[in-house]
Amino acid sequence: MENKKLIEVKDLKKYFHVGGNAILKAVDGLNFFIREGETLGLVGESGCGKSTAGRTIIRLYEATGGEVIFDGINVHKLDKKQAKDFTKKAQMIFQDPYASLDPRMTVGDIIGEGIDIHNLYTGKERMERIYELLHTVGLNREHANRFPHEFSGGQRQRIGIARALAVEPKFIVCDEPISALDVSIQAQVVNLLINLQQDKKLTYLFIAHDLSMVKHISDRVGVMYLGTMVELASSTELYKRPIHPYTQALMSAIPIADPDVEKSRKRILLEGDVPSPINPPPGCRFKARCRYATDRCSQEIPEFREIDKEHYVACHNV
Repeated sequence: MENKKLIEVKDLKKYFHVGGNAILKAVDGLNFFIREGETLGLVGESGCGKSTAGRTIIRLYEATGGEVIFDGINVHKLDKKQAKDFTKKAQMIFQDPYASLDPRMTVGDIIGEGIDIHNLYTGKERMERIYELLHTVGLNREHANRFPHEFSGGQRQRIGIARALAVEPKFIVCDEPISALDVSIQAQVVNLLINLQQDKKLTYLFIAHDLSMVKHISDRVGVMYLGTMVELASSTELYKRPIHPYTQALMSAIPIADPDVEKSRKRILLEGDVPSPINPPPGCRFKARCRYATDRCSQEIPEFREIDKEHYVACHNV
C-alpha cells in the first residue's frame, strides 16, 4: 500500500522586500509532496532558495503565498496552541552545527529545552531521556555537562540531531547537515540519519549540494533553480534519465570513479551566471543559460507538469 502524503506544498512563495520597489523572490511557486516515511532530496546551486523553502515549510518564515498542508492542516493558518503542537511534530537540523547551538548552555540543557517547552518529561525522567538521546546519536552521558565549544564539528552536528529528536517529531528538515563536515564524518552522520529514520519512522526533507550523497539517502529528488522547482523524480530515475537541461548539466558534473570513463565523458558547461532573484524577468528563469531556449521561453513561465509516472519537469521543450 502506498504511504499517505504527510506534506503537500502548493504554490509556495516567499518574497523579501529589499528596499525601494525591489522584491527578492527567494521561493516562487513551489509544488511537491512528501510521503510518510520517505526522504525527499532537494538540490540546486547556492542561493536558489532551498533553505528558504525548508524554513518556510516548518514556519520559521511566514509564507508570502501558497499553502503547506501537514497531515491535512495548513501550517500557515494555525493559532498559537496549534503552532506549538506543530513545532513538536516538525523539527530542523541546521547547516552550521556551531552557530545553531547556544555557547552558554550545556549540551544537556540544549537537548532538554524542547522537552521542557512541551512538558514531556520532568526530574529524573528528563535526564534519563537526555542520556538516551545522547546514546542514540553516538555520544556518552558524560557529554551532557559539557559546552558546545568542547566538541568537534561532527559531534556538534550529532548534538543538533539529538536536539531535533528530543520532542519525538514526525518530520525533520535536514538543511545541509553535512556541508560543514569532512568526508569520513559525513558518511557517519548520513548513516545515523538513515538508521534513525528506519527506527523511528521519520520523514525527511534533505537539502544538500552533494549529488551523490543525495542519491544515497533520498527516495525522490527535486532540483531547484532560482526559487522554482525544475525537475522532480525518483532518485534512480532522475540520475538515469535527467530531462531538464539544468538537471542534465548538474548530473554531468558528478565525478565517476573510473579514469577511462571520466576522460571520455563530456561535461555540459553552463554559460553565464545565475541571474538575480530580485525582480526576475518574465518567462523561464533558466532561459539565459539554456542551449535550447526559444522565444516562448522568454514570454511564458513553463508549467511544472508530470511527463512520466511521478516524473515532473518544468520545460517548454519537453
